[in-house]
Amino acid sequence: MIRGKSLSLSLLFVLGACANVPMAPPQADQDAKRFDQPAPDKGALYIYRSGWIGVAKPIDVAIVGGATAQLNSNTYLRLEGPAGPVEIGCRVGDNNGARQVEIQDGQTRFVEVSMKITLWQPGCEIAEVPLNQGQAAVLGSKRVEPQ
Repeated sequence: MIRGKSLSLSLLFVLGACANVPMAPPQADQDAKRFDQPAPDKGALYIYRSGWIGVAKPIDVAIVGGATAQLNSNTYLRLEGPAGPVEIGCRVGDNNGARQVEIQDGQTRFVEVSMKITLWQPGCEIAEVPLNQGQAAVLGSKRVEPQ
């Protein structure tokens, strides 16, 4: 029984090592977790991925005309920019997802990106979530560096 558990744990460590993404410095992670309100003429967007589905495969995330990042399980990024519509795209292999989020001056929005399991290939989904749900997920995650 113990041997089976150690094999399972070893497999999880190997799978986790396959999905490395560039992490932000610890201070940047702590700063983002204060949830400071953005400047009056800007908005803030948190994009996060929680859970363990598809742990070995990061999800590629892109803001149209802006930053890109890879999100592993329990990671997030915070972006600030001008208020207005923000087009967010995600990609897993050949499968894409997209969503537009409207951000007002001084507003913070939260978006969850998740792995979608299908019969043929994994995909991704993007969903806007309430403030309290987004903040709780970010507090339990690590910040990544956008590219």
